[in-house]
This record gives sequence, structure tokens and C-alpha cells, in this order.
Amino acid sequence: MRRIGEGAKNAGSSLSGCAKGDSATTRERAAKTQNDRSSVPTQLSRRVLLVDDEPALLDVLEQYLRDEGFTVVRAGDGPAAVEAFKKHLPDIVVLDINLPGFPGTEVLRQVRAERDVPVIMLTARVHEVDRVVGLELGADDYVGKPFSPREVVARVKSVLRRTERADRGAPSHEKRVGAITIDTAAHEVRVDGAPVTLTPTQFKILDILASHTGQTLTRDQLLERVSADGDAFDRTLDRHIANLRARIESDPANPRYIVTVFGVGYKMVDPS
Repeated sequence: MRRIGEGAKNAGSSLSGCAKGDSATTRERAAKTQNDRSSVPTQLSRRVLLVDDEPALLDVLEQYLRDEGFTVVRAGDGPAAVEAFKKHLPDIVVLDINLPGFPGTEVLRQVRAERDVPVIMLTARVHEVDRVVGLELGADDYVGKPFSPREVVARVKSVLRRTERADRGAPSHEKRVGAITIDTAAHEVRVDGAPVTLTPTQFKILDILASHTGQTLTRDQLLERVSADGDAFDRTLDRHIANLRARIESDPANPRYIVTVFGVGYKMVDPS
């Protein structure tokens, strides 16, 4: 099995003959995979934040993750990682320890202060203390360099499954906020056990807000995650929110679940 990151932090030779070949192969596979997926309904794409200062390594990992249906955001240093985390609201972070700006352990501290999201640490260091420090700070898993990109993808999937199943004791495909249950596998929403019919856009908005309950999402963050045609969607976002409230709120004029944060955006609240 091919492995990447051998001799990490030393020139681009750490990926020569391996990552480059993998990258070319996976680009071809990605085109076919994307065509195959275009006709098949899928769950909302999970977003991965990749943080490493080796662009060639990021190229390979990004392609493998995209092949598996993930959306990928990249950062190459500590400050950029924290900024990307706040802006893009990833579902999981794959984080190198040894970064410019400030180290991955500091990124992990700041991430944990913002939101509880699963984190997988990457490192070329061999000392056990690095692994212990990362796990004590709250990392969910640890991968040592060199590694196979398939191994990282498998770890990402495994950690997401584990954390989603632990979320309020719900199945991994369900989210619960108060009396609202969102089943992403069946594409169904129930309020107090009664089914509610939503448009695909309304379902996406609700799922995104519920994934970040208690956190204010700006209009730009919602636009980025819901629609590729940001300008067109921006003009109808408020209408979609109003229609969504009419379907899930007992009193849409005084919403208990989806509240407006004036001048910023919207927030999902658990009234229970």
C-alpha cells in the first residue's frame, strides 16, 4: 500500500514517485466518480478541514477525500487554520502538529474553545509525548507519518460515524433539536413525531442549522453551504427561512427554533 509523508518537513521529495502518481490517478477517477454521483441522491456532503504545510501532501489527501464525496477546505499554517475553521464550519478537522505560525496543538485548543468538532491529528514526530498531548487536548484520533491516504480517509469516516452515533444517543443519520427530528438518510423531518414536508432547499437549511445548534451562522456561511449560485440564492434566503419557520414553528411570527441574529444571520436554538 502506498504511503505518503515519509520524511515529512523535508523538501518535496517526501512525495515524489508516490503522491504525484496517486494524484494523477485519483484525478481521473474523480471525474468518473463525479459523473456517477450526479444521478444518485446523496446526503449533504461532509466538510473536512485539512491543515498541513506540505502542499503536495494536501493535494493527495484532498483528492482522495473528494473521491469519497467529502467537501475539502485547506489551510497551511496555524492562524489560517483557525480562520478557516470559523469561516467554513467543518464537520471534522485533519490537523498536522508541526505548523508555521503556531503549532497544531494551539489550533486544537482554539478549535475546542469555539465548537466541539472531531479532530484527527497528523504528525511526523515519533515521541509518545506528542501523541499523549494531542489526545489529552481532545483529539479523537492520531495518524503518524508516513501514512496511506486511504488510511486517513478510513479514519475520517470512522471518527465521523463514532461521533455522530454518540450525538444525544441518536442514530448517525438523525439529528434532534427539541421536538424536531431530522433524518438525513430518509430525507425526512418530524415535529413532535408528525412528518413535515420540506423542499430540498428548506431541508438543507434546516440540516445545516441543526448541525450547529446554538451557533450563529452568517448569511455568507449559509449561502456557501446551501447553494453554488450564491447571488441568486442570497435574494431568496429570507423567504426560504420564513417558509421553513411556517412548517416547523408553532408560532412562526415568534420563532423558538430558528431565530434571527440581526445584522449577522440565523441561529438554531433548542428551546428545551
